Amino acid sequence: MPNKSFPRSRRVAQQIQRALSELIRREVRDPRLGMLTLTEVRVSNDLSHARVYYSVLGGEPERTQEILDAAADLLRGPLGRALSLRHSPELHFVADELIEGGARMSALIRQAVSEDQARHVDEDPTMPKGERDPSA
Repeated sequence: MPNKSFPRSRRVAQQIQRALSELIRREVRDPRLGMLTLTEVRVSNDLSHARVYYSVLGGEPERTQEILDAAADLLRGPLGRALSLRHSPELHFVADELIEGGARMSALIRQAVSEDQARHVDEDPTMPKGERDPSA
């Protein structure tokens, strides 16, 4: 009996992520491709489409997208054979912006904290709040 809390599409997505990362490393030999990490794979319920999220360290993001889009059809056959799937899903590569977004948010938080600390350096912490001179 299939486990409904962990559907087949999620199991296949995990297998695709593992197999595809190995296939990209082995088959896509483009020196312009930076350090590529497949962060997530989402597969449609009918297993006909797989959206592959990736992040890249080094290299140009636009160039990476072009390289992966060109390699998508070439990787589809070996992926299907590696997973023993009758019909290999169509691959759609999408740049994962969560990591960059998280780094951007962390930088903004650090900046806000340092500005807040710089603003409060002039205040005397030993003086009660009601007696502080706001004009100083």
